[in-house]
Amino acid sequence: MRLFVAIPLPEDVRLELARLSAGVPGARWTPVDNLHLTLRFIGEVDGGRFDDIVVALGAVDGAGFELQLASVGRFGTRRRARVLWAGVHPSEAVVRLQARIETALRGAGLAPEPRKFHPHVTLARLKGAPTERVGRYLADYGPYQSRPFAAESFVLFQSFLGQGGAMHQPEVTFPLPLPA
Repeated sequence: MRLFVAIPLPEDVRLELARLSAGVPGARWTPVDNLHLTLRFIGEVDGGRFDDIVVALGAVDGAGFELQLASVGRFGTRRRARVLWAGVHPSEAVVRLQARIETALRGAGLAPEPRKFHPHVTLARLKGAPTERVGRYLADYGPYQSRPFAAESFVLFQSFLGQGGAMHQPEVTFPLPLPA
């Protein structure tokens, strides 16, 4: 099983992001149903390890919080961008949640995530995208902002790789109760 943990996005926010998915040759745009905010990529695990992960994530406590996507950027260099993403308005709550998830997964025996957490939604993966088109895209959509929305849960997803790209299936949803 290939697993990751993410915050699902409301349908209207996903549809809004899908409208940004054009104008860059060489971009493989994320399908609207796959748009999410990754908290931790886990990777390939066997069935026994899956159960340990579910137990560990079930012990993660925390309250729901408000989240807002803000800005569009890229990973990679200016000359060779690899990924286009929508960022997250600075949120201590999402950083704390990610840290609690990381701690729980390490306690379940997973190796630490080597990359620094940069909250974002992957919009596209790029291969050979012209630098000027990426620059134009960033100039056009850089100031993007979604409406604020409630992060009421996080989800353990399974990812299936296929010829048309990855398909994501929710396996377990972990509620984050909203404060009264």
